[in-house]
Amino acid sequence: MIKICKKLSIFIFFIVFVFNLVFTFRIRRKDNTLTLNRYSSLNAVMSLLNHTEYKREFPLEDDIPLKEFDPEVYELLEKERDRQRYSINLIASENYASRACMEALGSIFTNKYSEGLPGKRYYGGCKFVDDIETLCIKRCLEVFGLSEEEWGVNVQPLSGSPANLAVYCALLQPHDKLMGLSLESGGHLTHGYYNAKKKVSASSIFFSALSYFLDPNTGLIDYDGLEKSAKAYCPKLIIAGASTYSRYIDFKRFREIADSVGAYLMADIAHISGLVAGRVHPLPFEYCHVVTSTTHKSLKGPRSGVIFFNKKLLPEFGECINQSVFPTLQGGPHNNNIAALAVQLKQLSKPEWRMYAQRIVDNARALASELEKRDLPVVTGGTDNHTVIVNLRPFGVTGSKAELVCDLANISISKSTIPGDKSALNPSGIRLGTPSLTSRGALPQDMIFVADVIRKVVDICVKVQEEKGKKLVDFKVGLDVNEDILKLKSDVLEWISNFPYID
Repeated sequence: MIKICKKLSIFIFFIVFVFNLVFTFRIRRKDNTLTLNRYSSLNAVMSLLNHTEYKREFPLEDDIPLKEFDPEVYELLEKERDRQRYSINLIASENYASRACMEALGSIFTNKYSEGLPGKRYYGGCKFVDDIETLCIKRCLEVFGLSEEEWGVNVQPLSGSPANLAVYCALLQPHDKLMGLSLESGGHLTHGYYNAKKKVSASSIFFSALSYFLDPNTGLIDYDGLEKSAKAYCPKLIIAGASTYSRYIDFKRFREIADSVGAYLMADIAHISGLVAGRVHPLPFEYCHVVTSTTHKSLKGPRSGVIFFNKKLLPEFGECINQSVFPTLQGGPHNNNIAALAVQLKQLSKPEWRMYAQRIVDNARALASELEKRDLPVVTGGTDNHTVIVNLRPFGVTGSKAELVCDLANISISKSTIPGDKSALNPSGIRLGTPSLTSRGALPQDMIFVADVIRKVVDICVKVQEEKGKKLVDFKVGLDVNEDILKLKSDVLEWISNFPYID
């Protein structure tokens, strides 16, 4: 019907154009009469078109629900929902976002493109994305107790890795020196990681990187070794932070070392930012020039990143950091992520957050204690944060095998290097975290069951390895029908079904 109307309109326009210089005519449409002459014919045609009754419809199937439009994707979504609901999630870098946070993440802010900063955009129609980003920045500073006069924050990084790279691009020149915790010691890829064969991360490709390490005897950061290496290497930037580290980070000591060699100090608090906001971990801001974080781990928000920069310590670099995010590394920000982060920051501002953060730590400490009781050695002998690192070396099995068995038993963990490991691909440990279970209401006494199942996983690994051999390819054969694993999975399903879950 629409196509017919359009063709009819074009035909009428053509007729009028040809004959309007010759004579005046009348066009009747229903009860309306339009008189056209050589001067008014175009207006008459436009009036006619405006009076034509079109039915406006979506040209595409934009208003059809996902379940109806794409059953294949919907089915995968439902399967993932069930996996999350009926699994024990012990991955330290994961959490469950709130319903309100997810609503904002899936909101109409997805539709808006907005290169630039609030009030300085390269597109029109940005009033409300300006408002939401300004609100997000305000809440971010308030949650961490920072003044707008002293600190700035950029909430546009798409995740933690781009946030870190943006800082490097702002503070350093190509091939300038930086130092970060080695990957094998629990550092992150973006902290300058490279190996004997290649430079793996952009932080080592574009900059000169040197690692510092843990004390192999204690599993703690070797601050004396870091200081000695820094004085010999003279880096321009030192990174304080880790991906797998279970103890407090001494930011004051880091700053003293940085000052001794004239280096900037950056804290990467991606894992602990929710604990820092809850005041159950020392705050880094007093000592650091720059602080970066993801927002989805202990902070419990969407998948994005933030950069805090001290405007007094770095008066000349605040603008550099903003420009490093855009236009150096990114285009338009993901406004739906920023909206979701603003929502999550409101949750962090409530008194309940500090109790939640403390419970994360209490659960982790209870888990570490229960694991030790079951003769599962915990690196450093305990934890100060959300992470528990288990040493599997005494059992002769790898973290990869434990992770595989856990997956089949509806338990999510991550393999992890421990002090003394030479490769992150074949680690001797596993990393456990308590944020996700805490978000579902778990208490310290619940860690008894969790420790039990982890011990059973290790025992299964030992038994299967004795039967099949040490090669992972042989170890995998028949695991999906292993009776011990199936029994463990049944126990896990029964236990985790008692905990609430946000659909």
